[in-house]
Amino acid sequence: MTRTIAPRLRTLVLLLLAVTGALLAGAGPASAHAALTGSDPAQGVVVDKAPTQVSLTFSEKVAMNDDSLQVLDPKGKKVEVGSPTNLSGTTYAVQLKSGLAKGTYTVAYQVVSADSHPVSGAYTFSIGAPSQTVVSGVGTAAGGGVVGWLYGFGRYVSYAGFIVLAGGAAFVLACWQRGSGVRALQRLVVGGWLALTAATLWLLLLRGSYTSSGKFGDVFDLDLLGQVLQTKAGAALVSRLLLLAAAALFIAVLFGAYNRREEAEEKRDLTFGLAIGGVVVAAGLAASWAMAEHASTGLQPGIAMPVDVLHLLAVAAWLGGLTALLVALYRAPADTPIEAAAVHRFSRLAFGSVLTLVATGTYQSWRQLGSWSAFTETRYGQLLLVKIGLVALLVGIAWISRRWTGRLTDITDTVAAKKAKQREKEHVSASKTAGKGAASGDGKRAAQLARQRAVADAARQKRLRDADANRFGLRRSVLAEAGVAVVLLAVTTWLTQTEPGRTEQEAKAATSSSSSSSSSSSSSGALTLDMPFDTGGTDGKGLVRLDLDPARVGGNEMHVYVQRPNGRAFDIPEVKVAFTLTEKKIGPLPVTPDHITTGHWTASSVQIPMAGDWKIAVTVRTSDIDQVTVSKNAQIG
Repeated sequence: MTRTIAPRLRTLVLLLLAVTGALLAGAGPASAHAALTGSDPAQGVVVDKAPTQVSLTFSEKVAMNDDSLQVLDPKGKKVEVGSPTNLSGTTYAVQLKSGLAKGTYTVAYQVVSADSHPVSGAYTFSIGAPSQTVVSGVGTAAGGGVVGWLYGFGRYVSYAGFIVLAGGAAFVLACWQRGSGVRALQRLVVGGWLALTAATLWLLLLRGSYTSSGKFGDVFDLDLLGQVLQTKAGAALVSRLLLLAAAALFIAVLFGAYNRREEAEEKRDLTFGLAIGGVVVAAGLAASWAMAEHASTGLQPGIAMPVDVLHLLAVAAWLGGLTALLVALYRAPADTPIEAAAVHRFSRLAFGSVLTLVATGTYQSWRQLGSWSAFTETRYGQLLLVKIGLVALLVGIAWISRRWTGRLTDITDTVAAKKAKQREKEHVSASKTAGKGAASGDGKRAAQLARQRAVADAARQKRLRDADANRFGLRRSVLAEAGVAVVLLAVTTWLTQTEPGRTEQEAKAATSSSSSSSSSSSSSGALTLDMPFDTGGTDGKGLVRLDLDPARVGGNEMHVYVQRPNGRAFDIPEVKVAFTLTEKKIGPLPVTPDHITTGHWTASSVQIPMAGDWKIAVTVRTSDIDQVTVSKNAQIG
């Protein structure tokens, strides 16, 4: 039996590493919430006089550094002066050089949104008259490359460390208090603390490069580190380090004074104090994620943040406790085996954690999924179905473990009695041997025999424990639970990095419309695009028609019409258009048309800086939460 333990543990570790590698290799840029809502000069506008500054307004506060806002002349040279400044609220500006020449200028920005994700983009305006521009590398996505990979790995390690730290400590306090003296459990919890601490420091160092240059050489740039410390994400990481100092004190008491406490009343009081303190510290650590990531922005942040904290605590109690149970079953000393009552207590704790995960996970999925059809039509929904299936499988294996636990309870007293009798016999035998040795004057020989008998006794107890078929079955089922839990955690992590269901449906609709419809040009050179849309909500289907006249470089007049499937015009809350020339890395250039009449929006002086195959994307919002973006490519100029 013991010879098969190491291979199984190695298999589980290899599975964890393989899944981690797959996640990090397949992870794409995370979706951000901040959006550019206004600018001065506005996108596409032609001004008579050169402006003294360029200002941008975002949908939420963003973090900027010295290079976050750049203005390039038609030849691609920088014309901004100094660093960006915050004018008011969510508006930021940068000063321009005096005496700017006529032509088309490109504004590129790269900022960090309130949910800690890098956001970038670009648009153009012209002075005097439009001209061709020579720009490259503007508006590129931040957060990629080697630094992005290392940052993603650090995030994974930090989550894993938190789960092991909080879940392992909860297992000892709530399920198996004798485990505070088991060296293997002590190493597990301390290892979780070390992993979380090291990963937090690593993320703090990488943060500046991750959100700006993307160069590994900037990891130890103290100026970048100083800028990070002034951001919400930096404050969250520093807060996590401070809470980890409190967690270190908690661990020292748990495995020190608490382990040595023998009086029942004193230990009960200390258990209560440690439980309260542990919950506060664990909730604070979980909040360090919630306060700086997706839960802090978007829809209902006041509800989403505490829900996210509960979700993380439930994950830690369940998966971290399961890891501690696995270590206890395989690595606990023979004279301190884990009791069936402790397994029963963990079973109840895990059941409560699963219920909490279902409730909080349902709410979080609702924020991202958007519609019932997205369950089967999007990758996010399909992964969510896989996750539900894995939870069902895990619950099934847990039911098997519970049966083994019940059988283990039936024989515990008998096994303990046999062990007590065996120890009593061997103690009498050892005493007689020691007496004979002392009478003959061979004290050293007697002591050596006593030590050998103690080792043999421990080995017999271990064999007796491992020979118990019920304990063997429990260990195997818990190992299977841990394996499924690793995959479940991987799928959950993948979900956080997957394009939300609503967004994926938009992409599918755009692809479908591009294959089913084609662009047409009138004899006057005007461009007309028909794009069906479906936001997934009530009254969310229809057709958006975009007319661009004369569809050439320079100023254009744009009309947008929204119709129901039966062809009747109808109004919706919002319509936005963006132009992107992927080949030249220009755009997206946003256009917000004005509402004219029912189902009709228009914008004049829409500036197209150069000829090419432009991607024209139209965002249609039919309610407060239902929107979709459809797009087509068209030759302009």
